[in-house]
Amino acid sequence: MAVFEVVIGLEVHAQLLTKSKIFCTAPVSNESEPNTSVGSVSAGLPGSLPVLNRHAVELAVRAGFACHCEINARSRFARKNYFYPDLPKGYQISQFDEPICGEGWLEVASDEAGKRTRRVRIQRIHMEEDAGQLFHVASSTLVNLNRAGTPLIEVVTHPDLRSPLEAKNYLKILHSLLVHTGVTDGNLEQGNFRCDANVSIRKLGETKLGTRTEIKNVNSFRFVELALEYEIARQIAVVESGGKVIQETRGWDAAANKTFTMRTKEDADDYRYFPDPDLPPLVLSPEWIERIRQELPELPDDKRRRLQAEMGLSDSEAKLLLEHRDWHVYIDALCVNGIDAKLAASWVISDLVGELNHLGKSFAENPFTSESMAELLKLLQEKKISRRQAKELLIWWMKHPDASLIQHVQDENLVQVDDATALEAWVETILAEHPDRVAEYLSGKEKIFAFLMGQVMKISQGKAHPEKISACLMTALKKMKT
Repeated sequence: MAVFEVVIGLEVHAQLLTKSKIFCTAPVSNESEPNTSVGSVSAGLPGSLPVLNRHAVELAVRAGFACHCEINARSRFARKNYFYPDLPKGYQISQFDEPICGEGWLEVASDEAGKRTRRVRIQRIHMEEDAGQLFHVASSTLVNLNRAGTPLIEVVTHPDLRSPLEAKNYLKILHSLLVHTGVTDGNLEQGNFRCDANVSIRKLGETKLGTRTEIKNVNSFRFVELALEYEIARQIAVVESGGKVIQETRGWDAAANKTFTMRTKEDADDYRYFPDPDLPPLVLSPEWIERIRQELPELPDDKRRRLQAEMGLSDSEAKLLLEHRDWHVYIDALCVNGIDAKLAASWVISDLVGELNHLGKSFAENPFTSESMAELLKLLQEKKISRRQAKELLIWWMKHPDASLIQHVQDENLVQVDDATALEAWVETILAEHPDRVAEYLSGKEKIFAFLMGQVMKISQGKAHPEKISACLMTALKKMKT
């Protein structure tokens, strides 16, 4: 039986985070009533002329820097000719042979553990306008042009990926980069970050590419992986049965967990690209390009390393913060309110998020402002309460979010006791109650110390200051040795 190699290339469309559309002043909106956010250009009105959105260009250049791409000082828009009811002009304004960004790369994990990586080459990033949307209802097709003219970038890789897992990991990295640099909001459900996956197979050792199929408009990392797994198995079955894979565009049916034929695949020649006569070449000055590079937000890998250093986080914890920007914003706000960064990060990731998950709530449902949460963490930071007490207080507070935490602490007398007289009294009581264990410790069984500590904490109902009670107990035991 032949062994096949998988060859995958990805084309990702990301909606640029602008207020208006790419060639007119109509607002970008996913919430508007159908066909109420439509500009003259995207509607194809006679005599309407496109005017390029400057901010969209800035975001495209920013994406190029984030992906280690060459930034082309000169690029050009073209007309990509095809007809659909949601494309009134009969052509899409895009970039063809002169894109705004050239060659780049991203490093991608090849296995689940991330021990093996592959450098995936990015062929180009180009700008274009989105088309509208079609909705098939019974025997009718409805057209909504609100999305038409929305600014997009398309990030195109070389056929460098070799497994569905690598494809999924690439998409996650690209998504993180574009979201963290403010290029896109990355909303997968609204189709603001979606992928076309090109996949082919060839016998292991061959260099010629096989016939590819394109899986169109998949907007889920997991679905891309599943769609590729299915399509690879389908192509192998076709070849092994003596058939030939045909070049076509296929869709992904998530309910049936399989791909399906949409249409035979067009090549670039079928679109009859030619330079758009209404748009002059886009020329960027070196100074303008350099300004965008200087203003580029911190990239995720750099941020991950900084978070690990500043907050003492593990690699997995730092990655969690990168994936959940709202957690990081909350942690930063706690630090502004005087909480140590390491304490703030560990508390939010482990305790706060853990308790919210236990209650079936999202982080957006966190009932506590950073100022109020800082009150609790200051008690812990100043060692007035223990970590266990802090967790118990959090659980109580979740049930009474409108109550005064400080008043509750005072009413229940929960502040840790660090008075030397009280601590010594508790230690003397425990040593008197457990003479056998004391004798074991004095004979060299130092593990007994933990037992004695636990007994002191128990008799104090958890109020004894751990560090001070440890020192007090150690002092008392040393005296007994002599």
